[in-house]
Amino acid sequence: MADEPLVLGIETSCDETGVGVVRGHTLLADAVASSVDEHARFGGVVPEIAGRAHLEAIVPTIERALDRAGVAPGDLDGVAVTAGPGLAGALLVGVSAAKAYAAALGKPVYGVNHLASHICVDQLEHGPLPEPTMALLVSGGHSSLLLAPDITTDVRPLGATIDDAAGEAFDKVGRLLHLGFPGGPVIDRLAREGDPAAIAFPRGLTGPRDAPYDFSFSGLKTAVARWVEARRAAGEEVPIADVAASFQEAVTDVLTRKAIRACRDEGVDHLMIGGGVAANSRLRAMAEERCAAAGITLRVPRPGLCTDNGAMVAALGAEMMTRGRAPSGWDLPADSSLPITEPSIPAETGAEAGAGIGSAGHPHGQGHDHVHETSRRNLYEETGGGAG
Repeated sequence: MADEPLVLGIETSCDETGVGVVRGHTLLADAVASSVDEHARFGGVVPEIAGRAHLEAIVPTIERALDRAGVAPGDLDGVAVTAGPGLAGALLVGVSAAKAYAAALGKPVYGVNHLASHICVDQLEHGPLPEPTMALLVSGGHSSLLLAPDITTDVRPLGATIDDAAGEAFDKVGRLLHLGFPGGPVIDRLAREGDPAAIAFPRGLTGPRDAPYDFSFSGLKTAVARWVEARRAAGEEVPIADVAASFQEAVTDVLTRKAIRACRDEGVDHLMIGGGVAANSRLRAMAEERCAAAGITLRVPRPGLCTDNGAMVAALGAEMMTRGRAPSGWDLPADSSLPITEPSIPAETGAEAGAGIGSAGHPHGQGHDHVHETSRRNLYEETGGGAG
């Protein structure tokens, strides 16, 4: 274990200031400071508030993680940081801090991909990832099916969200039902008291001519809104628990069916599920049932490692160091649209990208899904209006 790299990981892509310390595949400390309560009254993450919260929390959170791990800064072998995708201003706080610590300590810095980190974190709980790994990542702004032959260099997108992601739909339905923000944990809790077969909500993109691995939950969100509005207009009571259970069942049904199909089509016998929505109890139970029936081994980290955290970033940084991957340069940018096909930004790529943050000249500045799509879209639209 002493020969394995000791890495500090920093995560600031959205509203969680996460710092983790990892040695190889062993988690030593995981500290998180969340600003979610500051965003609740807006019904979603406000980028400016998130950025300021990161500025206030970053140094104390780093110090707390190092103290919990029982290591001094000089003991570190490297520093890893989420370079993208995410909110540009929030990412910039983490990237700047990581470069400052690395420069002061004379250690290499690794700018890594947020989504690839969500996959790699499973190594801290279940050991080395099988190669290839099939990963279903579900978060507040992104739902993806990814095939990873090598988590440090080769991650291939098979399918992704084309409109509302699963977590975004949970939040919007939660707001519709007056459950507060974030909506996912409350819906999960209420659904246990409801009937998942009470309402036949639609399953998006599941027809024979639809893209087999892409996801769409906008129509489902609208269907829930129209059903609830019709009950309210008729003066009838809305069965909140049944709505929550039926909505949740539709989401988890689509996610697991597509993931199982991807495993079968690609000949992969392992499925890893990560991202914030992976903490949902029904998704975990349904995935376990369907994977068992299909002869697929399911790997899901504990809930605390599914949401954004620094441990996942440290895990990927440690894997980069173990496999001898090139570190990033001091001109490492914060790339809000970093594609999943780039698990990290090595020095030569950072040099080409320049110091701009999300500039039009950046090779990844256009045409890529944003992991926190919720934050840059209209969070204040009427839930039942439009397709978004």
